Amino acid sequence: MNKIEGIIFDFDGTLAELTIDFDEMKKRLNALGRAFIDPLPETDNLPALEWVDYIASCLSIDDVDLGKEFHTRCRFLIISMELEAARHGKLFPFSHPLLVELQESGIKTGIITRNTSSAVKTMLPDIENICGCFLSREDVENVKPHPDHIQKALGIINLAPENALMVGDHPIDIETGERVGTLTAAVATGRISLEDLKKFNPDFIANDCAELMIILREAELF
Repeated sequence: MNKIEGIIFDFDGTLAELTIDFDEMKKRLNALGRAFIDPLPETDNLPALEWVDYIASCLSIDDVDLGKEFHTRCRFLIISMELEAARHGKLFPFSHPLLVELQESGIKTGIITRNTSSAVKTMLPDIENICGCFLSREDVENVKPHPDHIQKALGIINLAPENALMVGDHPIDIETGERVGTLTAAVATGRISLEDLKKFNPDFIANDCAELMIILREAELF
């Protein structure tokens, strides 16, 4: 196993408390969707961002402007919920010191998130000063688990995938790392238990990022 020269972190549920109510978000999006098209097309339980894109594409087949209107209204709804959650959210106590320590020790760092940039910066205003790269969904054409998201981050901090670790609280984060060839680590600070995260076979697993750093250091991977 190669030495880890850099770490790409997820944000919500990994470095910050996960306060966004995704079930409520999907409920509101569905209500908005039915105002445009009823019954809604079957979507196989897509995540919110992909669901919006899919319904907008369905609407655009017959009316491009209607598809754009739907997409815009959904994005406003999502952003308003993200900002509200951020106002009531906070970093985990270990997150800021951990990022500073990694920076000072020469470990490259990046943060990638499907969240909106303004919500993240509400909780971590100095994010761009204490990590080498921050990419929200506005900064990429394709969000994780699409490999473009992490590949762009790796390029910015000049980090080869084989020397990188992707850390997150969700199977999407594990998939993201696997798709580009990084090591992967899962932390149980989101809404998924350690036992359930183990099913996705991350290279490392821990209760939180602080514990993960101990595991990595004991394995002499830094």
